Amino acid sequence: MPIIRKEISVAANSTVDNIVTGSIYEFMPFNAALNIGMTGSATGLVATVNTGSDTLLEESPLTIKTTFPLIPDEMDLQDRTLAGERLVIRLRNTTGAALTVRALIQISPV
Repeated sequence: MPIIRKEISVAANSTVDNIVTGSIYEFMPFNAALNIGMTGSATGLVATVNTGSDTLLEESPLTIKTTFPLIPDEMDLQDRTLAGERLVIRLRNTTGAALTVRALIQISPV
């Protein structure tokens, strides 16, 4: 099972359009089951998650924590994707200081 672990600093009042841009899993190479968890270092981080035409998470605040999400307890988002569908995880920092996001994405071929 492939896993993507990302730790991203999001600058004050800025947006990261897609944290998986450039990953070999940005566009699913096979049909897959996704399991996604994200944590933020402080209040003010929001995320939007889409796979293909599915919206898994409309812009919402992240769980505040200074470590990666725990498996399976904090893996909040699940979806099935088809080969070729794009995974988009958009982050926005609504504060006046840089904040850190930690994301864990499990990809299981089906």
